[in-house]
Amino acid sequence: MIRLTWVQPEDLIGHELRQAAEDGRAAAFAAELGEITGRWHAAGGHDAPPRAGASDGAAARLRGLAEDLLDELAVLPSPLEEPTGLADIVAACPAWPGPSSGAAPDPGRVLAAWQGRVAGCVLGKPVEKIPREGIRQIAEATGNWPIRGWFTARGLPGEVAARWPWNRRSAVNSLAENIDGIPEDDDLNYPLLALSVLERHGREFTTADVAKLWLDELPAGRTFTAERVAYRNLLDGMEPPDTAAHRNPFREWIGAFIRADVYGWVNPGDPATAAEFAWRDARLTHTANGVYGAMFVAAMCAQALAGADAGAVEIVEAGLSVVPAKSRLHHAVRQAVEDALALEGFEDVVDRLYRRHGTLHWVHTINNAALTAAALVHGRGDVTRAIAGAVAGGWDTDSAGATAGSIAGALAGAVPGQWLVEGGLASSLTGFDGVGLDELARRTQEMMKA
Repeated sequence: MIRLTWVQPEDLIGHELRQAAEDGRAAAFAAELGEITGRWHAAGGHDAPPRAGASDGAAARLRGLAEDLLDELAVLPSPLEEPTGLADIVAACPAWPGPSSGAAPDPGRVLAAWQGRVAGCVLGKPVEKIPREGIRQIAEATGNWPIRGWFTARGLPGEVAARWPWNRRSAVNSLAENIDGIPEDDDLNYPLLALSVLERHGREFTTADVAKLWLDELPAGRTFTAERVAYRNLLDGMEPPDTAAHRNPFREWIGAFIRADVYGWVNPGDPATAAEFAWRDARLTHTANGVYGAMFVAAMCAQALAGADAGAVEIVEAGLSVVPAKSRLHHAVRQAVEDALALEGFEDVVDRLYRRHGTLHWVHTINNAALTAAALVHGRGDVTRAIAGAVAGGWDTDSAGATAGSIAGALAGAVPGQWLVEGGLASSLTGFDGVGLDELARRTQEMMKA
């Protein structure tokens, strides 16, 4: 049988059972979950894909059972107060921001936001999928701890390189000695798509507009986790928001979180509108905390562009204002901020994050959002400390680094020279390959409120 990661039902059961444990269903429906798990294991199903050598008939039967079990799990409601509808989200946010006319656009801050996003993405790219201890060993072995510059293979001892190989061959292009322009990455393609939907459909764009743009411009092979599942659901004829929920155990993972910056940048000083824009995009692929993560980022990006008087804590508070107060994401970020303010060493802050969230997948929204907030607050908005902290945390290094860099860059209004990547941005998206950040900043500003 053809193997296609992230969409085949037999690969999704383990992830959905873990999602059930995270969203309270495992406790609320212990008997039902136990029965479903028992049937799955009795049939030979486990968290991993079927073993090589399984007959086509056995694999087909296992797939059919997986489809049935996913549908049975879908009808068990989470007992948590974590809505996905916009009106319900607003009602669950006691500090939801009031109407705002926004702030005067600042071209320098918009450019710095793009530059910061690129810097954090490129810094985190080579060490994506390398655990926290490996990242530190690599940095220490090359005289780069605490992290203050790009990763490098120069001077890296062979035993360290063998123990912690770089993520993907393409990521080697993000090492200090190989950087030549801005490499393609999903953490950069998605902001381009957000800019595209605004340019094509204006500020009144819909979730359907986002879906159609994806089908027109985004190669399916460039999508991952929740985005790939939603893409499959679109091709099966489903409409949003069903595309986010149907057989999608990744609906609270980080995908929507990395798509939201532009929605904040085009609404400087207006976190509520920024969050609403992000909600329209996120509901294509995500629910609950997956959606909140996008709204959280958009609101922070909007507030960071508002002016020099804001501090990192104020930025994170703006983000939390659009996240339901009883949600797991709100609680995780609140604790992360408290630790970042109380503890002197950032490694101590991250130790606490791992104690609380270490069982989550490394590309989950909650742990990465908490890490991003902690890096911003502990670093007091400093660009280097923000992106270095987010990457050193060792979860989704390029995604957390990119978001932290975007917000810190906008807040500072400039990105230090050692983090500026010269040249254009590589992209498989139509019309964007080789685009410069100056042009992207100009086009972003054109999408702001009149």
